[in-house]
Amino acid sequence: MLLSMTGYGRASGSYAGKTISVELRALNSKLTDLKMRFPGDYKEKELELRKMVVDHAERGKIDLLVEVQNADGAALVSLNEGLFKGYYREISRLTEELNIPRHDILQAIMRIPNVVATPSGELDEEEWDAVCKVVEHALNNLRAFRRQEGRALESDLRLRVANILINLSEVTPYEQERFGRMRERLRSNMEEVFGRDNLDTNRFEQEILYYLEKMDITEEKVRLEQHCKYFIEQVEDKSKSAGRTLNFISQEMGREINTLGAKAYDADIQRLVVQMKDELEKIKEQLANVL
Repeated sequence: MLLSMTGYGRASGSYAGKTISVELRALNSKLTDLKMRFPGDYKEKELELRKMVVDHAERGKIDLLVEVQNADGAALVSLNEGLFKGYYREISRLTEELNIPRHDILQAIMRIPNVVATPSGELDEEEWDAVCKVVEHALNNLRAFRRQEGRALESDLRLRVANILINLSEVTPYEQERFGRMRERLRSNMEEVFGRDNLDTNRFEQEILYYLEKMDITEEKVRLEQHCKYFIEQVEDKSKSAGRTLNFISQEMGREINTLGAKAYDADIQRLVVQMKDELEKIKEQLANVL
């Protein structure tokens, strides 16, 4: 089962006349990068909340927003009037003294830390339990979204691996032909140097064996086919999302394809190798978004 790192989850609930809303957004990232915004009353629960999200969402760039509103839809915030008046008085004095325009002074003061804040008080454990349930619901929705995106990724990855195997199967006919061409070219070169009557048959056969061994790609073909089969097995594993494992397998596939190209000595095989590399690059692009 594949899960996409990209996803979205949202959930809401209520407690004691308050509306609790949780929103999760996830993007692809090699590491876990979690950013959270929540009311100040829950500050002491930050580590618990972080662990809950990371354990469920695993990895990726994740943004969590927790909002608590009154039943009338108003956010639970308070204005520090004393602090607001102090900033207003001092900023007004400076604007007059320095002859600075006074427009947008209200918005500027509202952005100053602690002027507008969530009312702080003793945390209600029952309220926190209600928040946790909403967060868990949002995480489940996020996972469902990721699972849906993962199905599209799986379909594309299967197609790319199938294309690599098709290209690999087309190598064999050209592989046999190149041996014959290499033998004739080598014989022609040696006859040109030593003369047809002076050609050392034993030396010629030794040269043939040397080039046959150098050009042999049987092991690379077998290993590449095994890597492709193992890749599909991991894709079909329903017990986990194997993003990291698939990345490692794709690296091994790349090594075998590169070796095939280095040993090709044939334009048609090189063409097939280029096509396999193109499919592998598309696989790697998709894997960057697999959890």
